[in-house]
Amino acid sequence: MKVYYIGVIRNETKPAYELCCEKDLSSYSRFTRDSYGEFMSLFSKTVAERTKPGQRQDVQEQSYTFHAYGRTEGVAGIIISDQAYPALVAHQLLSKVVDEFLVLHPRSSWATQTPPPSLPLPQLKEYLVKYQDPAQADSIMKIQKELDETKIVLHKTIESVLERGEKIDSLVAKSDGLSAQSKMFYTQAKKQNTCCVVM
Repeated sequence: MKVYYIGVIRNETKPAYELCCEKDLSSYSRFTRDSYGEFMSLFSKTVAERTKPGQRQDVQEQSYTFHAYGRTEGVAGIIISDQAYPALVAHQLLSKVVDEFLVLHPRSSWATQTPPPSLPLPQLKEYLVKYQDPAQADSIMKIQKELDETKIVLHKTIESVLERGEKIDSLVAKSDGLSAQSKMFYTQAKKQNTCCVVM
């Protein structure tokens, strides 16, 4: 699971403008990183333009998913991830990023300028690193992962009990066999000893 892009885009007018973003292009070769970064910006703006205020949507393109969250303030948050990344975590992060952006940069600081200035949101870099592992970043996912691990341990324990139970059954079967042989031995010994009994 990987997050490649987190950004806030002004989408109330066309063309859309990237107000702030952070990209992780480390998985691409040095020669293609700039091109991938430009395509991410272009497609993010395109998805943002098609995201209505108050709407959340996920758009899949090849092996990528664009998670979008439109706000009534005229901005949209966009995350680009691989398709395995959980949408719930992506949308929680989008809400957090857009809320923090609007607190730091109210609408009045960017709404009237065309093109708007690039506005810094320093925590984007931290979020891009932190949210690479959604289980660590999201407490619900973390608890779910722990529950899944507990289920695995329980299944292993039940399986080991069953194996142990099968071994116990084979021992019981063997002891039943010994009991029959013991009974046979006892009856034969008893027969042989009866000839020597003096009454």
